[in-house]
Amino acid sequence: MDKTKPLTIAVPKGRLQKPVMELLERAGVDCSELRNPSRKLIIPVPGTEWRFLLAKPADVPTYVEYGAADLGVVGKDILLESHKDVAELLDLGFGCCRLIVAVPESSGIRDIQDLDFNSRVATKFPRITTEFFSRQGIQAEVVHLNGSVELGPIVGLADAIVDITETGTTLVENGLVPIGDIARVTSRLIANRVSCKVKYHTIEGLVRRLREVLAESLD
Repeated sequence: MDKTKPLTIAVPKGRLQKPVMELLERAGVDCSELRNPSRKLIIPVPGTEWRFLLAKPADVPTYVEYGAADLGVVGKDILLESHKDVAELLDLGFGCCRLIVAVPESSGIRDIQDLDFNSRVATKFPRITTEFFSRQGIQAEVVHLNGSVELGPIVGLADAIVDITETGTTLVENGLVPIGDIARVTSRLIANRVSCKVKYHTIEGLVRRLREVLAESLD
């Protein structure tokens, strides 16, 4: 290690936790402590200079930006929305989905440019949505929701939604159809900018091993 303080990796709780652990283990990082059921949120790895910080996915960039974690894994959607000052080191390739604009199928709208003036758009991603519609030259009223945004058009709260989709099943079940893609979303390895300098050799070594593992997966 570059310093005596352990290198801390922020791991997102939830559906990404398992693939993150599996990838790190293939790169030679001991994740056995992460697999043990526990309520601990800071998990040291005995006999090593690593430790993990378990966090909600949306909080990972904040922990990394402020140096509470040296590294973290987070979806590109959260990275774009949070706009945190972190270094994006590697596209890990898993957790793949699309960030899309969708409307009720019954609306007959099939193109973003056909949305009415000042349409309401429900989303968990107000920053991304505002910037996207601004680039399209469309004035839209963004309605920030934290729950199931698909409900917005059903109850008349919104004319469209911006959300992530993996298979499209939820959209179909709620009578929605995609009319445009905003971004392809995958999990990314991010780093604190100071840690990149202070702990350069350790971080670079891990990134190199992760690249090798990802390359082997493509063979």
